[in-house]
Amino acid sequence: MRVTAKQTTTKTLADLYRSIDRAQAVTITYRDDKGDETIRTIEPYEIRTTKAGRIQVRAMCRLRGDARSFYADAIRSYTCHRMGFVLDRPEATPPAGRSIVVRSAAQLIARELGRDYLPARRIDRTTTALAA
Repeated sequence: MRVTAKQTTTKTLADLYRSIDRAQAVTITYRDDKGDETIRTIEPYEIRTTKAGRIQVRAMCRLRGDARSFYADAIRSYTCHRMGFVLDRPEATPPAGRSIVVRSAAQLIARELGRDYLPARRIDRTTTALAA
């Protein structure tokens, strides 16, 4: 078991990325927003940064049998296992009534890179708050 307080966030994320690449489960001790600690075995499939700047681990939770989000700073300890994934990940779907059309590889890359960095408000030529 690795205690996250005794190592850097980079080491923790490297181990989680390795688990994603190898498709291997991870058992975590997680403290939720209420302060309750739970032990979960998860199957991570994505690590992303939220608009607020927190690192979020998207994973299938074996306890719930569903896709869940866990914040990296709330993971207290973890153990990487050799056992493979057993849960099926749900397919990504757009919100009701909207469809996503990607016509080229460049559009796909731009969409993935821009997903977490969209501005919270519309920016136009009259906006001077961002000027240096």
